[in-house]
Amino acid sequence: MDGYLDDASPQRLVLSDDADWARVARLRASVDAIMVGAQTIRADNPRLVVGAKGGPKKVTVTASGDLDPDARFFTLGATEKLVYAADPAKVAALAELATVVPAGDPVDWPWLLDDLFERGVRRLMVEGGGTLHTQLLTAGLVDEIQLAVAPLFVGDANAPRFVGPGAFPKGRMQLVDVAKVGDMAVLRYLLGSEGGSGG
Repeated sequence: MDGYLDDASPQRLVLSDDADWARVARLRASVDAIMVGAQTIRADNPRLVVGAKGGPKKVTVTASGDLDPDARFFTLGATEKLVYAADPAKVAALAELATVVPAGDPVDWPWLLDDLFERGVRRLMVEGGGTLHTQLLTAGLVDEIQLAVAPLFVGDANAPRFVGPGAFPKGRMQLVDVAKVGDMAVLRYLLGSEGGSGG
């Protein structure tokens, strides 16, 4: 409830309940690609697999190149994996597991999204973490936010948050839906021209 994605302990804090996991699975199945940051891969080791064939493309962005080839992001699912790397030489070991794309440092987000579009991605789901959320929101490149609020407080200044400091687009987002999912509240907001906030 206080905007954290996890706590600061070595073990992952599970915020979703079974009903919310089912909602997320349905949402994943409806998109062309799912993006997570390299830190999310290191911390959570997500599967990001939907259905027998693996579902949407998997996408990550890395500045350091510190990605484990044995991470489930790479080893599970037959779907295409894309690694946008600041320095492709640092992720050369992943070339047999994923398509490695030079992304620059810092990342040119409009170019990256255009590149995904050229690869057939029309609907991209960004699952986190906070660095990706912050960069895309401050760049005005987010159309929709689905915010699931778990009935927990974390209260740890060292824990990761939904977003970090940044110059976010001004104006109010448009709240278009509120749903009770298990013991959680899921709020759906539109941004940009759809939400009337600009940016």
